[in-house]
Amino acid sequence: MPSSCSAQFCDKYIFVILLILCASAGCGAQLTPTFYDESCPNATSIVRGVIQEALQTDPRIAASLTRLHFHDCFVNGCDGSILLDNSTSSTSTIDSEKTAFPNNNSVRGFDVVDSIKTALENACPAVVSCADILAIAAEESVALSGGPSWTVLLGRRDSTTANRTAANLAIPAPTLTLDGLKANFLAVGLNTTDLVALSGAHTFGRARCQSFTNRLYNFSGTGSPDPTLNSTYLETLSEICPQNGNSSVLTNLDPVTPDTFDAEYFSNLQVQQGLLQSDQELFSTSGADTIGIVNNFSTNQSAFFESFVESMIKMGNISPLTGTDGEIRLNCRRVNGDSYGSAATLVAEY
Repeated sequence: MPSSCSAQFCDKYIFVILLILCASAGCGAQLTPTFYDESCPNATSIVRGVIQEALQTDPRIAASLTRLHFHDCFVNGCDGSILLDNSTSSTSTIDSEKTAFPNNNSVRGFDVVDSIKTALENACPAVVSCADILAIAAEESVALSGGPSWTVLLGRRDSTTANRTAANLAIPAPTLTLDGLKANFLAVGLNTTDLVALSGAHTFGRARCQSFTNRLYNFSGTGSPDPTLNSTYLETLSEICPQNGNSSVLTNLDPVTPDTFDAEYFSNLQVQQGLLQSDQELFSTSGADTIGIVNNFSTNQSAFFESFVESMIKMGNISPLTGTDGEIRLNCRRVNGDSYGSAATLVAEY
């Protein structure tokens, strides 16, 4: 996308991208940027308002909401399944994806999703799906943090099941090698450029010590630190995460601009300051085809933003439920048949 384009030109540019991606990726017939124009015309502004309020007290929430969309789409498609709590009823048993290893005590922002759902139910009852809430929230979170905005394709419906086993297998782990990362992405139809662009979402947010302490003290069983980790950065991280210390302590994924969506993430990789092994693998794997992409994004933020938008739209079209498949959950934490009491009470409960 041109770095100095007018708002009108940019909107047209993004819409053309949407059409091209839909033609090539085969997104569902009901997925369209105008899906709620008649039934809930203020849906996006309602989502934005709730996130803006949450950001006043939690600068981390934008990254957390973006990550929820990512973790949702990688497991059986973008169907809102990550939002379901454990439950058992006469008709179904939900083994929540929230307790899968990549998500347990890690993914967050569910209370904000609940607030968004409550606001939407008040404005447009039983209209906007939880899966679409995650897609809109990711875009608004990125835009509110200084990143690009895009027209979100809408019309997803919500799953009535969760898949904890798939969550344990499909969501890329922070300790994966580049080959492992590529395999995880390829499994859901995303290529190497998508991998690098979407990894750029680590330009904001936090990570727990547990996610990277293997790099500090005993990398790959060597008893030594990861050799691709900048020595000064290693000292800093060792102070934050001492050996055998509290594994839940948080540190910034991007030590330079931790709450801003920009291209600094890629510059960090160039000086060996990628926090997670899965980050640094993109630049420090010898001969990797990802190195050139990292270099390009580091020096050309507009190129990163353009690729990120394309990859987010592509990711958002992974196996959506449309038409009469799934349902529109009244409470994002429960399938409709498992809700007890009134829908309004359930939505307001969280």
